[in-house]
Amino acid sequence: MTEETIRCSWAVSSEMIEYHDTEWGVPSHDDTHLFEMLTLEGAQAGLSWATILRRRQGYRAAFANFDVSKVAAFDDARIEEIVLDPGVIRHRGKIAATVGNAKAFLSVQQEFGSFDAFLWRFVDGAPITNHYASPSELPAKTPVSDALSKALMKRGFKFVGSTICYAYMQAVGMVDDHMDDCVCRTAKKSAHGV
Repeated sequence: MTEETIRCSWAVSSEMIEYHDTEWGVPSHDDTHLFEMLTLEGAQAGLSWATILRRRQGYRAAFANFDVSKVAAFDDARIEEIVLDPGVIRHRGKIAATVGNAKAFLSVQQEFGSFDAFLWRFVDGAPITNHYASPSELPAKTPVSDALSKALMKRGFKFVGSTICYAYMQAVGMVDDHMDDCVCRTAKKSAHGV
């Protein structure tokens, strides 16, 4: 893709462009990736996505490449080690929440067979494709993200408010919010004859 390529306006740095072009809005059904993105979106609360994306490798190292079983087994000593790790946002509450979320994630997997099966039922198994001409049109949350947030909180997840859930839904492709003139939207139209 060239410099003249039209993308969503937030994709400006090389890291953000790579993420935008290859991950954001692309449906994910891999439980490890779904756990990673849930963790990163929760870590973003109050911060910019660029800040989190720059630390992604640090998060992978600190959280056992998002092996949910390993993270669920982290004890208080391991949480304290991560709090001191400059490769992550050193917010004790968010770090402890990741361990708690891993335990809740395992419970969901046991109940539904996979986290993917639980998650994608909120959109009837298929991405919601929105049509926006301007970033100002993007919602911060929707009734679907409200329902997902409520269901996650009921199961003991933390840092899963509706706004975080909507960003998560975008990140894992449950919602495609690429602008109508974005190359990622136009490429999909070309590839699918839409």
